[in-house]
Amino acid sequence: MTLFGSGWVWLVREPKGRLKVLKTDNARTSLSSHYVPLFVCDVWEHAYYIDYRNLRLKYLEEFRNHINWEFALRAYDKTDNCI
Repeated sequence: MTLFGSGWVWLVREPKGRLKVLKTDNARTSLSSHYVPLFVCDVWEHAYYIDYRNLRLKYLEEFRNHINWEFALRAYDKTDNCI
């Protein structure tokens, strides 16, 4: 909710294995750093406007209900040799 305008919210793995929530504005991605993305949420208005209008928080709450944590865990485990 603190990201003004358009962008992305990422769950990433830091080089030492810690998890971090990262926000990037506009077209920047977590790939421009040394973080490995585990999943991403599009918070550009086009991603939610038809269903949620200006209710970004409601969109994010619903998004949270659909995160595939098993996939994120498998992705995390597979990045051991990538960092």
